[in-house]
Amino acid sequence: MLPIKTLLQTALLVGATILPSSTVADSSSSSTQTQTQPTTQTTTTTTTKITLRLPNSHPYLPNPHLLPASTRATLSAPGLFLSAPLSADNTFVFPAVNTSASYLADVHCQTHAFVPLRLDVDVVVVKKTTTESQGEGGKTVRVRAWETIRGNDWGNKGEGVKVVKGEEGGWEVEVRVLGGKGYFMERSSFSVLSVFKNPIILLSLVSMALFFGMPKLVENMDPEMRAEWEERQKENPMNALMGAASGQSANPMGNFDMAAFLAGSKPKTEEPSGNGKAKGEGKKKR
Repeated sequence: MLPIKTLLQTALLVGATILPSSTVADSSSSSTQTQTQPTTQTTTTTTTKITLRLPNSHPYLPNPHLLPASTRATLSAPGLFLSAPLSADNTFVFPAVNTSASYLADVHCQTHAFVPLRLDVDVVVVKKTTTESQGEGGKTVRVRAWETIRGNDWGNKGEGVKVVKGEEGGWEVEVRVLGGKGYFMERSSFSVLSVFKNPIILLSLVSMALFFGMPKLVENMDPEMRAEWEERQKENPMNALMGAASGQSANPMGNFDMAAFLAGSKPKTEEPSGNGKAKGEGKKKR
């Protein structure tokens, strides 16, 4: 048998070899725990609830309950696409929308057209004194909306849309109605008034009124004014056009020689008949 001293020494040596290994294991396990904790925090994503609400009464949409059952709304972003059907209370509910993204909200309907919206959903840090609901670390979700037009630059924001806090949580945005969709073209009908809208018809009517109304106006003039007007018409080179209206039978433009006028020569005057005969007799005598 071994002595008692040797047994105690062996026991102490065994205990000394076991304790460092346990402590190393504990330290390694704690280090793995501390390393895994940050990774779990970064992988968590926050979501929020967004509701698109149709107006209760609108001139283009008096009763939203008459919309077809196929009406739906979509939220689209790069790599994300959400769709929601029309509910009984005329809303489109998106229960889990990822934050830190910008969405295009569009309502698809067969009978009516709606204005597309731009929705920016992000997380902001707020002070603890605010009355808004705060998450961990004083953070809250913020939703902003603007009207947009397809084909424009995404940074070109339109008119802002009011975003309100929902009664059951989340955010509510009202969608604006543009009007009803028309798939057929009405056949045009003939109307007498459409003839008088033609500018050529109007000009012809005005010229006809002047042609038939001018003689009556001249007859009702005072004698002195009529004589003065006739003298001015004689001096006017365009009086041939108004000869019928003024009652003049002679045409003063009939003897106008355009070639002589362009050449710069004086117009020929008619000589009396007596002088012509005398010249002819003189030529014969010579």
